[in-house]
Amino acid sequence: MYYVTWDWHVKSVYASNAIEPLMKLSAPWRLGLLFLVSGVASSWMLNKLSVGGFIRQRSARLLIPLVFGMLVVTPPQAFVEAVEQVGYQGNYFDFMKLYPQAYHGFCDKDGCLDLPTWNHLWFVPYLWIYSLLLAGIALSLGKHFESVGNFLAKHLNGWKLIVLPTLLLALIRILLANRFPTTHDLVNDWFNHANSFSLFLLGALLARQTEFWQRLDAARWTLLGTALACWALVLVFDAWPDDRWPATPFPFWSKLFHLIYSLCQWSAIGAACGFAHKHLQFDSPKRRYLTQAVFPLYILHQTFIVVFAYVLKPASLAPGIEAIVLIVLTITSSFAVFEMVRRVPVLQPMFGLRADKVLALKSTTPQ
Repeated sequence: MYYVTWDWHVKSVYASNAIEPLMKLSAPWRLGLLFLVSGVASSWMLNKLSVGGFIRQRSARLLIPLVFGMLVVTPPQAFVEAVEQVGYQGNYFDFMKLYPQAYHGFCDKDGCLDLPTWNHLWFVPYLWIYSLLLAGIALSLGKHFESVGNFLAKHLNGWKLIVLPTLLLALIRILLANRFPTTHDLVNDWFNHANSFSLFLLGALLARQTEFWQRLDAARWTLLGTALACWALVLVFDAWPDDRWPATPFPFWSKLFHLIYSLCQWSAIGAACGFAHKHLQFDSPKRRYLTQAVFPLYILHQTFIVVFAYVLKPASLAPGIEAIVLIVLTITSSFAVFEMVRRVPVLQPMFGLRADKVLALKSTTPQ
């Protein structure tokens, strides 16, 4: 995001459309995969906990990091954006006096900066809401929850493994994408909710359907090839001049684009799950370590990217070198903070860590 032309908190002087095709390679599916995996994990939790226990656990591990993140982690991003895009002249401490007051005076041609903000942490409140909805669905269905999963797994086979989820996602895009552009504001984000919750619920219902995951495993290369072909077509659609489309009414081409995009989305998600099922079906100390690290790193990474990019800009490094420096600093800083957090009990809840899991991790940390 720092190096492409799309709007973001801070922009490189080298920003161009050069790597936008690579962004579009992951854009259709990366967050959908996260919601699908979150649905799987939530389903396994529900299988072990009561509905009340599940809600309490999800609330503690999501809402505490969200509040902490909005008060401590995301403000530097907002400060850099105010300086870079609005020309704010105050220092960070002056900015933090305005931040909790919901100050809305930082405005440019693209609108005003909303404060306080969750920025990249939008995934967390969405996941919490979806967890509550899943708990309600599981409570309402009772033993039938597993039956619904059995029904889905039975019918998602052969060509239907690819076609049916694609049609669902395409229908959501056709009906809602243009009417409700993605906002990440939780309230008016109906296309994003329909898309993300559908994948979350699908993951939850199919979590224990072994045959379904085996089918993705068997179809992984077909799914990967389909995803790459659809990505290439998406690039063609995006690059094609509007006035060069055939005389057929444009809505047809728009619907075709949504269908291809959705096929790219589901095929890539299925391929990722298929390859994971094939090659990552084992436990290890390294996996347990990374499982604990992933949420703290998610919380931290974007703030480090934004701050380091802002600090490095005056150095005028060549873009390739600057990008490598940004990546190295972000990864090492994020892991350094995680290593500190997992050793300080009072900080663990702020990053969604469970004390019992951290204690177990310390005895198995890879050397």
